[in-house]
Amino acid sequence: MKIYSLLVCITISKLFSFSTYSQNISISVNEVSVKKVIEEIEQKSEYTFFYNNSLIDISKTVSITATKEKIKKVLNRLFRSTNIDFKIYKNHVVLFPKNSKASPRAIKKLLDELDQRAKEQTKRSSEILKTPVSQSTVKGVVSASDGTPLPGVNILIKGTNAGALTDFDGNYTIAAKPGDVLVFSYVGFVTQEVLVNTNTVNITLQEDVSSLEEVVVVAYGVSSKEALTGSVTQIKSEEIAKRPIANLSSAIEGASPGVIVTAASGQPGAGQNVRIRGFGSFSASNAPLYVVDGIPTNGALNNINPADIENISILKDASSTALYGNKATNGVIIVTTKKGKSEVGEVSINISTGVTGRSIPEYDRIDAFDYYPIMWEALRNSNAIPGVDSQTDLDAANLDATNSIFSVLGYNPFNVPNNQIVGTDGRLNPNAQLLYNDFDWEGAITRTGLRRNADLSYQGASKNADYFVSLGYLNEDGYLIKTDFERITARVNVNFQAKPWLKLGANLAGNRSEGNQANIGGSGSFRNAFRFTRGIGPIYPIFAHDPVTGDFILDENGEREFDLNDNRPSGASTGRHIVVERLLDVDFDERSAINLRSYADITLADGLSFRANISYEEQNFYNTFFWNKTIGDGAPDGLGFKQYVRRKTTAFNQLFNYNKYFGEHNIDLLAGHESQQLVIDDFNGTRTLQVADGNLELINFVNTTDLESQRDEVNDESYFGRFNYNYGGKYYFSSSIRTDGSPRFAEERRWGTFWSVGGSWSIDKEDFISNISWINQLKLRSSYGELGNSRIQDDDNNDLYYPSLATFALANNNQGEPGVLRSNLGAPDLEWETSANFDVALEFGLFNRFRATVEYYNKESRNLIFNVPVALSDGAESKLENIGTLFNRGVEISLSYDILKTKDFSWNLTVNGATLKNEFSKLPQEEIINGTKKLRVGKGLFDYWIRDWYGVDPTDGSGLFVAEDPNATGVRIINGVAVTPFANNARFHYAGSAIPDLTGSINNQITYKQFSLTTLFTYQLGGDTLDFNYASIMSSGNYGAAKSVDILGRWQQPGDITDVPRMDAALASEWSGTSDRWLTDASFFNLRQVNLTYQFDSSLAKKLGVSSLNMYASAENIFSINARKGLNVQQQFNGNTSNAFTPARVITFGLNLKL
Repeated sequence: MKIYSLLVCITISKLFSFSTYSQNISISVNEVSVKKVIEEIEQKSEYTFFYNNSLIDISKTVSITATKEKIKKVLNRLFRSTNIDFKIYKNHVVLFPKNSKASPRAIKKLLDELDQRAKEQTKRSSEILKTPVSQSTVKGVVSASDGTPLPGVNILIKGTNAGALTDFDGNYTIAAKPGDVLVFSYVGFVTQEVLVNTNTVNITLQEDVSSLEEVVVVAYGVSSKEALTGSVTQIKSEEIAKRPIANLSSAIEGASPGVIVTAASGQPGAGQNVRIRGFGSFSASNAPLYVVDGIPTNGALNNINPADIENISILKDASSTALYGNKATNGVIIVTTKKGKSEVGEVSINISTGVTGRSIPEYDRIDAFDYYPIMWEALRNSNAIPGVDSQTDLDAANLDATNSIFSVLGYNPFNVPNNQIVGTDGRLNPNAQLLYNDFDWEGAITRTGLRRNADLSYQGASKNADYFVSLGYLNEDGYLIKTDFERITARVNVNFQAKPWLKLGANLAGNRSEGNQANIGGSGSFRNAFRFTRGIGPIYPIFAHDPVTGDFILDENGEREFDLNDNRPSGASTGRHIVVERLLDVDFDERSAINLRSYADITLADGLSFRANISYEEQNFYNTFFWNKTIGDGAPDGLGFKQYVRRKTTAFNQLFNYNKYFGEHNIDLLAGHESQQLVIDDFNGTRTLQVADGNLELINFVNTTDLESQRDEVNDESYFGRFNYNYGGKYYFSSSIRTDGSPRFAEERRWGTFWSVGGSWSIDKEDFISNISWINQLKLRSSYGELGNSRIQDDDNNDLYYPSLATFALANNNQGEPGVLRSNLGAPDLEWETSANFDVALEFGLFNRFRATVEYYNKESRNLIFNVPVALSDGAESKLENIGTLFNRGVEISLSYDILKTKDFSWNLTVNGATLKNEFSKLPQEEIINGTKKLRVGKGLFDYWIRDWYGVDPTDGSGLFVAEDPNATGVRIINGVAVTPFANNARFHYAGSAIPDLTGSINNQITYKQFSLTTLFTYQLGGDTLDFNYASIMSSGNYGAAKSVDILGRWQQPGDITDVPRMDAALASEWSGTSDRWLTDASFFNLRQVNLTYQFDSSLAKKLGVSSLNMYASAENIFSINARKGLNVQQQFNGNTSNAFTPARVITFGLNLKL
């Protein structure tokens, strides 16, 4: 709760009745309300009470007797069994909820200012009486940005002492003449000046963020932003609402420096992968921990409706994350869902609809007219090369290529004979015209998708309870045919103050979703729709055509027949047809989940409370998978697969909290215990030979090829504590410790202890700084701690729950005889991976316009787990051991500047950026080859280790690598360098890194009257991507495969200077080998999101019967600028491109109203 909300919108008596005050109170009342007691104390003394009756319960019945007792003693007794706490300053008593983060210094400062304003108002009263009658009267209302009237706002005529104050409803009246400038000032808000040119001046004041105590959700509680000693970024519901997103991970992108997110898949309903401050492990998970409403979750974030989210906190350093222990080494993302706020029940309705399409265009490829001559050249050069072989051999090769090219490619879409498509000069027959133009495979499998979304919620609050109820519906048809997603979510969140000392709450959420998946398999799979359409040559039609006339061939129903001809060469996916397979194959997911979180909060004594949380989460996943028997992987029998997975998670924690002020000193103690149980049941079966068409149940298949089930059960136990201290709102110290027990490790190594310490200094509160008006904030903070990681994974990123134990694989049967094989040696000496985290930051704000944070971090991950080779006599190839250390270090900067701030127009620009250096300092072996990377001390996790491409020999057009063995066959010496055209003799070397030099985002927020515009740009500078997709269409051969337009720049004759080798089917595989030839600058600049909103005037909204109404238009993934058309740099963290489902561009129009 912000400080100003404790004192404005307020029920205050005697607002400016300041004078001397007595020390002792006498009172005797029986069974009366707290309000009556307050009124009697005010009548019998000179104390004035300040409170907000929507925050505290003043209707509670109490009894109290006191005789000449000090006010503090009386109030301690009075409020002992209530939810009310208080602060006394001079003759002012401020009441607020217990456990509030309100700072005594902030309250004192505000009361001082009110006191001073009262004196100034008294002084001005006489001057106002002397105002000439010729002046006119200016009236108006002053309110906050949310429409709340502001009482006690100071209005001054600039250059004079004449002024006024607003009343309880924000109204004011002042004598002023046209041309005067009114200055509106208020504690916690930015001062605003307005020129008088009318008799009515209504003002909306903007909050001064630097002067307000924002509440931030942290581990097992909340904290004021001022009190944070760690690195925390909070995303509010208002920011999420500006982006009509379908999943939570989209809201995280661009929100905080040092947080990187992969590009979203175009698959409807798919999420994104998130990494915080680099990559801290090789064999364990690098994903952050997700916590929902205080409980760590194993659930999919797509189960949460974004409209239900109140805020998201991103915890990045040890001080903020250590309380989560072994789960927190990769950072923590805390999601808090909404609860009721409004005293009057409020209905919110959001309806939107939009269209989706492919956001990243395809690589440019040559058409049919260029394709035949190019492939003719590849065939010819495989027999004779211009300038190298004799003219006789070249003439023979030319003739052979002309006569044979059709038989090699298999299709002739032109109106000329098969042996006359390309002449012996390598040119396309000038008379050649296309018989048909049926080559748009991408168009055949894509469409304009449609997204429909509706959210309905009802929320409210009373003295003793609050409630939030919501229902959400999302339906999206993907831009790839036969992909869709439908989700229904529901939530009920109720909190109830059962007794003054007891608060209860329950949050029940459920969802169900289903959808057809893309079923694209791996990047190289023939059923991968993006691989197929990107890679098939431009002469192969979708439908069957008459070879003479080019007309479509129709079936008995008059429908066009698909071309299922097997004459295509391997480069054109022989025997496959992606459109038919998309239509006939099935990959259908059904998911359901239910989640219950409840708590009891008990006040045991003044400042001491106990809270118990319990949660149960059940997720069910059901998949139906089918390969048709007509064409593709399932032909000719058909294949059916069913899988059912159930995950049940039960969590229980108990928290003791003690918070107490001792003058300027404040301590906050937390002690807790947490247990969590995860049970996973997995059943799946595969059968082949479908009997009846259309029936996908396994009973309709004959042969069982696989049938298995599995259960995993994991129980984690934890004990933890935290100590926070601050003095005078200037000096803060925080420490935490947690001990975790995990069954993943052997009994003697099962427990691990993790801890952190942190501190901060609010320098702006010091006397030598506080009087400098242009410094709004100046804070230094630092932290250090050690965290753990127990999420060990296999090579396919599946969690390993029993790595310390020797495990055995069943179903290795031999002709009916049962067989069991050992699948894992077991690692009884395995220990926790740990990370030592250091963080230091400077936060500052200047001129009420500029805010910045500059932060340095260093994370050292120790005891990294690797698969270490063992002797074959041990019965396995490797075992897990703790041998490795990896550093992640970098600088994060966040800058925010209010470019313009006027009554009708405001513009805020926020820019953030982060660097990352990733480096091993210890490994189990001198070097470890990991795909296109090599791990080595002094190198990083994603440093490329690939062939050293030299270029193209201008004499014969050969592609060349730097040679590993200068004496090997085929080696040439060019400019003193030994080079080779053969990939198997190429030298490997380090060639760049997938980790960029700088990542970040640029966020604009512009408002003009009732319009608001937000834009989000994301960017990356430096780093390299290994573009396998581009390599696949730059092959110098591979008959039937598509070719990039860049292939037109190939070498053709001696003396040509180019970086594209000659076309040569015989050597194409050599030159297409993985090398730094395919490394591409990974820098990009994306316009990630744009949102335009129009807020209708409140008077119009009321006429329509609603309290608030706005319309918006939004777009996601608008454009991307990078090194190459078609390139998707953000596919994977490791920098390799693949034939992935390209992200969708989404354009949405919506309406949001409140009743």
